[in-house]
Amino acid sequence: MSALGKVVRSGVGRRRVQTLVTALATMMAVAASVLGGTLLVVSGAPFDDAFDRQHGAHLSVQFDAGRASSGQLTASGQAEGVSSAAGPFRTATVIPKSDAAGPGWPMTVVGRSGPGRDVDAVALLEGRWPTRTGEVVLSADSWLFPAMGMKLTFPALADGPALTVVGVGRSVTRTADAWVVPSQMPALTAPGSGGHQMLYRFTDAGTAARITAGGKAVTGSLPPGAAVGEQSWLTVKKSAERDTALYVPFLIAFGALGLVMSVLVVGNVVASAVGTGTRRIGILKAIGFTPAQVVRAYAGQALIPAAVGTALGVLAGHLLAVPVLAETEEVYGTSSLTVAPWVDLSVIAGVLGLVAATAWASAGRAGRLRTVDALAVGRNASQRRGRWAVRLAGRLPLPQPVSLGLARPFARPARALAMGAAILFGAVAVTFAVGMGASLGQVMKAKAHDVADVVVPAPLPDFGPQDPGAAKRPKADPAAVAAAVEAAAGTGKHYGAATVRATVSGLTGTVDVVAFTGDASWGGYTMVSGRWIDRPGEAVVPTPFLAATGTRIGDAITLNGLARAVTVRIVGEVLDPRNDGMQVFTDATTLTAAHPDLTESSHHIAVTSGTDVPGYVDALNKELAPLGATARAGGLDAGGDMVVTLNALSAFLTLMLVAVAALGVLNGVLLDTRERIRELGVHKALGMTPRQTIAMVLTSVVVTGLAAGALGVPLGVALHGWVMPAMGDSVGLRLPDSVLAVYHGAQLFPLVLGGLFIATLGALLPAGWAARTRTATALRTE
Repeated sequence: MSALGKVVRSGVGRRRVQTLVTALATMMAVAASVLGGTLLVVSGAPFDDAFDRQHGAHLSVQFDAGRASSGQLTASGQAEGVSSAAGPFRTATVIPKSDAAGPGWPMTVVGRSGPGRDVDAVALLEGRWPTRTGEVVLSADSWLFPAMGMKLTFPALADGPALTVVGVGRSVTRTADAWVVPSQMPALTAPGSGGHQMLYRFTDAGTAARITAGGKAVTGSLPPGAAVGEQSWLTVKKSAERDTALYVPFLIAFGALGLVMSVLVVGNVVASAVGTGTRRIGILKAIGFTPAQVVRAYAGQALIPAAVGTALGVLAGHLLAVPVLAETEEVYGTSSLTVAPWVDLSVIAGVLGLVAATAWASAGRAGRLRTVDALAVGRNASQRRGRWAVRLAGRLPLPQPVSLGLARPFARPARALAMGAAILFGAVAVTFAVGMGASLGQVMKAKAHDVADVVVPAPLPDFGPQDPGAAKRPKADPAAVAAAVEAAAGTGKHYGAATVRATVSGLTGTVDVVAFTGDASWGGYTMVSGRWIDRPGEAVVPTPFLAATGTRIGDAITLNGLARAVTVRIVGEVLDPRNDGMQVFTDATTLTAAHPDLTESSHHIAVTSGTDVPGYVDALNKELAPLGATARAGGLDAGGDMVVTLNALSAFLTLMLVAVAALGVLNGVLLDTRERIRELGVHKALGMTPRQTIAMVLTSVVVTGLAAGALGVPLGVALHGWVMPAMGDSVGLRLPDSVLAVYHGAQLFPLVLGGLFIATLGALLPAGWAARTRTATALRTE
């Protein structure tokens, strides 16, 4: 081993604390960066690959067959900006009944002679394309579990057609739930219903504005009102990326904190090593080391633990990515997602390059020192700085050890500043993590949207009109249950909620339509804008629904797939992430004509003040037992795997940052304590007890901890104010003030003290070491 290598190895082995701090800080930065970079890369990879391979439609438009002819629709494919088009294809909304399940939900069927090639080439995952009537290809994204040979019937249609599943396909832009040959469509289309579908690709479709312009171009020559719905590929892409995109702003924040802390830690460690090893540097130069070799020696002492931390960080990033990527793989079924090698290489090169540059800059002073000056400088170079602080602290009515400790940061301001920076970022991380946990809790409350004291759950829901020939199962009469709830002693407010499924023109798949009996405004529904429903014919919808349908508050939408079409006007925007935001909330009276048998209702009850909830539930259940219903205390379940994953990641990364911050304090206090060991010996000889020694060392970080905590809390609040809206936007949600304004005065004070806690935690070990040091040993130390 070369002489330079021996110096590097010796320095790494001698400075164990600094080595550990550097490795942990680098590990934290690399783990968050690898995970964030991976999710940023793979979030859109499956969709982008499939979209290019299948020539996905940039815009799919649903047209009213009575307002635009096939010739007019074909001509729309020649509009300016259209590179290719497919259609028109006949469409129908039907409610199938399979031989493996009961009455089903609405689904959109399209008549196409083949899977297509230039626009929306449907990928056949299994089987073949239908070649005659009586055959159907099911979409892998439809609500029906596709199985080859499965029989589908349509009891609501007059001729009662039957179809056999001969294939399973997937349209990358989800243009249909099922496909049949064109000759099959008349039998699937009820009188007065049905429409046409056109699929367009544009020369420029990279932004929502371009898609909007393209939509206006293709509908400009058609009669007004001919287009009844449309779906942009950007909307489908955002939905496909939603699960992984949620993590990216959060991980960027932690990755940035980790990188900045790595730079601070490495810079501080190397600068401290140079400052405390001045005489050693002089000896190295005296025996022949050049300035460049000395700089490389101290930079290498930082790079070795940084390299170890980088390797551990890459491994941790891969392990943390496993549960998140597992969710993403399910989006397209056949996609196997892994961490891209170039992401690893980019993060490794970037972090080690940053560490090397920081270490080289900090070690530059060692190279510039003259040999004679370095040899002439003792271990305690200067004892003059901070004497004014000692005199000022001595005038305070405090014990002398406390006064000496409070004045200590002013003797080494640069070191105190470095420790304060580490504590600052630890306080920022804790503040951000606490706020994010509270915000996610508010989102989960909005997701459950049930603040009821007692709930009577609905039986298995009835989605869509019942098959007249289906066997009737015993059901609780919602009117009788509501009457029992109304009559129960202690009942305050209550409402009923029933869910059916319907389709919306221009969208494939179904939306949940939740119909309320009674006033549900108190039930925990968090409004983003607009107002709650107060009369029949009105509806509130989540933000993703507005984005997917291109509507806004004040617009009307038509719900299909029920006994008759129902038009409702949107009066409010509600926060609700369930079912990808594809929900409509309205009054039960709105659906009276279209779905008169809303029998599966849940009942939500707020008891009067002072009512014993368990006793109320027991009494109510005695009345509900003959009706076939059961009440239980509490609202509906608000759990979520994604929230659990986010909270776990947040806790893990925050603990790592706090540990790095505390170790940074430990490093600084340990260096400071070793520098002043002779001074400690003098104090001990004059009668300072071990407890007083501990008090002096701990109070030396009080000012730094409080200042860093006081500054870190507002920075953490600001970081939360940036990250949470970005996370909401990544999943298509606008977050109201109730989700963002989660910090309160009673919480902020303990968070400020968090900086003091981190500082004290880091100073405990050096304080104990100083207290245990024998007086004679300390006095002999030069």
